[in-house]
Amino acid sequence: MTHPLDEIVAANRRGEMCGIPSVCSAHPLVLEAAIERAQADATPLLVEATCNQVNQQGGYTGMTPADFRDRVLALAARWGLPEAQMILGGDHLGPSPWQAESAEAAMAKAEAMVAAYAAAGFTKLHLDASMPCADDPPALDDATVAARAARLAQAAEQAAGVQRNRLRYVIGTEVPVPGGAQEHLDSLAVTGTAELQVTLETHRQVFAAHGLSEAWQRVRGVVVQPGVEFGHTEVIDFVPAAAAELSAAIHAWPNLVFEAHSTDYQTPRAYRELVKGHFAILKVGPALTFALREALFALDHIALETPAVAWKTPLRETLEVAMRVEPRYWQAYYEGSVDEQRFARRYSLSDRSRYYWAQPEVAAAVEALFDALDAAAIPPTLISQYLPQQYQAIRRAELAADARALVRHHIDRTLGAYAEACVPPDWRAAG
Repeated sequence: MTHPLDEIVAANRRGEMCGIPSVCSAHPLVLEAAIERAQADATPLLVEATCNQVNQQGGYTGMTPADFRDRVLALAARWGLPEAQMILGGDHLGPSPWQAESAEAAMAKAEAMVAAYAAAGFTKLHLDASMPCADDPPALDDATVAARAARLAQAAEQAAGVQRNRLRYVIGTEVPVPGGAQEHLDSLAVTGTAELQVTLETHRQVFAAHGLSEAWQRVRGVVVQPGVEFGHTEVIDFVPAAAAELSAAIHAWPNLVFEAHSTDYQTPRAYRELVKGHFAILKVGPALTFALREALFALDHIALETPAVAWKTPLRETLEVAMRVEPRYWQAYYEGSVDEQRFARRYSLSDRSRYYWAQPEVAAAVEALFDALDAAAIPPTLISQYLPQQYQAIRRAELAADARALVRHHIDRTLGAYAEACVPPDWRAAG
């Protein structure tokens, strides 16, 4: 059974400029923008959920894998994107949410989680058992990580049943801190070729020992560090020469490409160079919600300055109150003075504000902002002032001056940079 990733990987390994961005967000406006982009390019859309975000216990979103699937597919149907054009993925699937428990207890829950993802129709699964649990040593060896990944693969295969041939796996764990680094960054070490070889060979052998040789043939990606990362205000840009040896090393492994995490905020040229170097699966998350926040703050300013709009409480203040009332999603990440923390809550590239848009009072404020702007004509001069790229699109008759459309268009500027690097001119969706 073929999978959209098979053709993408095969084309990339042939040297074609072909890859796929992985949209890691549950926000409806981000997903709507991604759906519009997939429709415009006639490409598959890969949407992923993380183990902490979505799991059999609900995660921090309160959604199980089946809930997340239903939400994403309902949005796709509403916007007219065929289900066959969708790829659902699970990211960092492993014991991470239960690290405070014993390894056996955590792995049992991780197996149940992976099974729930597979049973719900997620077909792209990143197996990540690298994190130590309560009774583990501080760092796990390669054999232990691979053995635990094999257990997770076995759980997925069993849960998928006769549909197991639809499953595609990504292995490997050398990734930056989720959501960006917490310290100032100047440089970043690229994964060594010896490390790559050990990771792949150990997993191959362990999968075979667990009777999973056929599943190993469906591994399509390995996570490595190509030398990209972002902190609160700085971005470590991709340097192709620094990753050249790593890029060449994948040639020894048929049907595999690299998966690169934390590719947010790279330049369009960097995305093209990453895809050229076989980093064909490009994760993006905070950059999309950062763009969402930029557009919403711009609309907030527009509403405050438009005479015909009665907008008294700035959205950014509503968000600030919500973040201060419940600081658990940002407090461990943002250090410094009160003013420095306030600045980070709004403008850090790690974008911890993304955890708050779904809170009832914040979500209600966003809807009220949209309603207020849609009830009056948005002055074109204010769109030019705060959303100049969108103003130009309106002038070209490519965009309506609708509040939600303005936000989606701003998010699409980020998505478009990925699409330019990933989508070959002759690509057409299989569906």
